[in-house]
Amino acid sequence: EAQRIKLVTELAKARLAPGEAPLPAEAEASTEGAAPARRGAVRLRTLYLLDEPTIGLHMADVEKLVGVLHRLVDAGNTVVIIEHNLDVIAEADWVLDLGPEGGSGGGRIVAEGTPEKIAARRAPGSYTAEFLAKFLQERQG
Repeated sequence: EAQRIKLVTELAKARLAPGEAPLPAEAEASTEGAAPARRGAVRLRTLYLLDEPTIGLHMADVEKLVGVLHRLVDAGNTVVIIEHNLDVIAEADWVLDLGPEGGSGGGRIVAEGTPEKIAARRAPGSYTAEFLAKFLQERQG
């Protein structure tokens, strides 16, 4: 619950001014020590690391959370999520699937890439690939 409250607080900070578009990619690059600025203000970037943020949420709230996460990324932030919810995994830009098991049987990258690539490749030892392939297929049709 604490990380959800933190997300709401941070999202309020990440809002763009009315009519303000995200900075173009070329403006994102900056020299060391200098940050891109707009209208004289420095736009700070934040790394968000979330651990299973969907636990206990209703499906409608998971949808809202995904929207919040997209807005944080659109505002120039980075979001890293440890998650098992396929709705969230399917929305990721990039997935690192650790395994093949949990605990001492895991800790190795068994698959990486976009959700679609992971689902298509079905890497051996990747439970995520197996379930994600079924999920994406059902979602499409």
